[in-house]
Amino acid sequence: MNKFESPFKPLTWFMALLLSAFLVACGGGGGGGENVPANVVPGAAGSPGAAATNPTVNSSAPASGATNVPTTIKSTGNIVSVKTLTATFSGAMDPATITPVGTFTLKNNTLAGIDVPGVVTMNGTNTIATFTPGAANLDAATSYTATISTAAKNAGGTAIPNPVVWSFTTAAVLTIGQGPVDLGAAGNFVIFSNTAITSVFPSDVKGSIGTAGTGSDTTITCPEITAGGTVWSVDATYPDAACLTIDGPNVGIAAGAMGAAITDAKGRTIPDFTDLGAGTIGGLVLAPGLYKWTGAGGVTIDNTGVTITGGADDVWIFQIDSNFTVQNNATITLGGAAQAKNIFWQVGGVAGAVIGSAVNFKGVILADSGITLDSGSTVLGRLYSNPAITLKTNTITPPAP
Repeated sequence: MNKFESPFKPLTWFMALLLSAFLVACGGGGGGGENVPANVVPGAAGSPGAAATNPTVNSSAPASGATNVPTTIKSTGNIVSVKTLTATFSGAMDPATITPVGTFTLKNNTLAGIDVPGVVTMNGTNTIATFTPGAANLDAATSYTATISTAAKNAGGTAIPNPVVWSFTTAAVLTIGQGPVDLGAAGNFVIFSNTAITSVFPSDVKGSIGTAGTGSDTTITCPEITAGGTVWSVDATYPDAACLTIDGPNVGIAAGAMGAAITDAKGRTIPDFTDLGAGTIGGLVLAPGLYKWTGAGGVTIDNTGVTITGGADDVWIFQIDSNFTVQNNATITLGGAAQAKNIFWQVGGVAGAVIGSAVNFKGVILADSGITLDSGSTVLGRLYSNPAITLKTNTITPPAP
């Protein structure tokens, strides 16, 4: 029996060794392969089996795969500056762990992946990191890759489970794009007015509304404020305490932010398009850029609607000196990867913005003279006005961040 068994022992040992090596190489058998980090893109789960509480990056700008990205940006005050990158996290982060060395990095893929020098800043809530390159502009016709490494930790000390990596490509020539209008504290509200917000029941506002006027002047009811929203007011005169938040100081801050946003949108100069269609723009396809209309007739979108098309990071600013009218049954269609959060309608005139019935509207309205919506219209965006905002059985949904 001993003579029969002994020749096979070395062979059995050798085969077991080969099997073990194979399992390790494939990540099987509970070996180290399944612990090797895999990259994820913004908005993806942190890793297979990661807890929902694990921090990650919900979105980025430029978006993953974006093309034709401007090399410089014009922002508030018409300041032209280098294109910045942002990463929006799923929760508050520890700012000490978000640095341009080893955590939030940008590589120029045509220069052997060399890190681009820059600085990283966090917003007030530590949820958005901004990378500002040190150069005057990004290179044209160039592929870049941004990375948030696993050195990034949330406020509780938990690191993101996998690196978040995304790439984008700049425009073929040096270009200046419009930066989005900064809504500041007003961005906490789906609707904000300096006087009143009224509604013909039932409307559906998916988020908080705010008014710097006397609370009793706002008649939209608590059942019409959904998705966990409340009514923010400067006083206790709003008639239903069930959804009332009294916070005069923060309402005042939001009112100031709204005013600054209107001033910003109104003050951008050197438009890409002036008096397009003599103010009648129904049926048109609108590329990214700054549009301006100076005529007393204002701007009208008829029932053929318009299409706004471009990339996820492109911005549209419409400066309308007079009234803005959207006729019944019109639809604003988003083409390409255009996002409602990057579309800004700055409206003057006496009547302000008047949205007809059964309209499907997209974008942020910044009005000097009021906003009125007729029955059945929906808005994917936000409504801001100095005078009153009037709803009539409408649905208002904030855009994705």
